[in-house]
Amino acid sequence: MAGKSTAKKLDAGQRQELLETLRLRFEGNRDRHPGIDWTDVQARLESRPAKLWTLAEMERTGGEPDVIEYDSKADEYLFIDCSKESPAGRRSLCYDQEALESRKQNKPEGSAVQMASEMGAELLTEELYRRLQEVGEFDTKTSSWLRTPPRIRKLGGAIFGDFRYATVFVCHNGAESYYAARGFRCALRV
Repeated sequence: MAGKSTAKKLDAGQRQELLETLRLRFEGNRDRHPGIDWTDVQARLESRPAKLWTLAEMERTGGEPDVIEYDSKADEYLFIDCSKESPAGRRSLCYDQEALESRKQNKPEGSAVQMASEMGAELLTEELYRRLQEVGEFDTKTSSWLRTPPRIRKLGGAIFGDFRYATVFVCHNGAESYYAARGFRCALRV
């Protein structure tokens, strides 16, 4: 996908290019979504242009979004960033705006929560992060900020996840911290 679109709308060519990218990823990783048919996913996406724009942003920033489940009760497909490592276009960010404002010097360019919101997506919860790790091994060299419970955030902390030693770890850090190897992953329900 080319540069960022500020209109939050894709033209016909961008839509077609994105749908083809998503289809190829979907077909190349069938183990992530057994029993789900691409034609159903595509029909849903084509009827929801705002969701397509969000997926384009997830793709543009290196997330490689893919379907990992279908929730029949909610009638929704769940897309999650499936890049092997935390998306390269979303690293070196502190957790949220409050954390960004609290830094007196060496401020990062932004925050994970704000960027996810601008993209129209949400940070993964610990539950969704663990669900992602069931379909592959992700963040073996990086880590990803996770949606932090309010009680932890109120005390100045934030949580992140990674995969080391054949185990999913959920750890903590000060919300104002940022690292070149820490980004965030998004979830999008369509």
